[in-house]
Amino acid sequence: MAKALIVYSSRTGETQRIGELIAEGIRISGHEAKVVRDKSIKKESDLDGYGAYVFGSATYHGTMMQGMKTLLFLAENAKLEGKVGAAFGAFGWSGEAPGRIFGTMENIYKMKMVKEPLMLKSSSLGGGLQIAQDYGREIAKKLDAS
Repeated sequence: MAKALIVYSSRTGETQRIGELIAEGIRISGHEAKVVRDKSIKKESDLDGYGAYVFGSATYHGTMMQGMKTLLFLAENAKLEGKVGAAFGAFGWSGEAPGRIFGTMENIYKMKMVKEPLMLKSSSLGGGLQIAQDYGREIAKKLDAS
């Protein structure tokens, strides 16, 4: 059984809820998933011991939240190369944050990324609950293959 760490930055709680639904999908697939707020990661060693890393941020004024930016700088030296990675986030208008997080994980950290970032306006609209859980299942499949 592999472990996944889901770290989120949320302003209204919606990105947190999406992260929790992703974790459910991972758990349904037989793996462990831990969901934490960005502020709980204080040092590189807080990222040790996981097979998958899922980072998420709300898009706020066209960019990711500051807590996620700080986490990404910290994670740059955390030896995530070759690990499974995924990105997600909630948005109101534009939704740039998940794509920027995804690009950093794929191109800077050299992680094995799950297809594309997950972008939802809400976990409760348009099948968001199922979409987020399915994204977690995709992460679990990537864990199984690695």
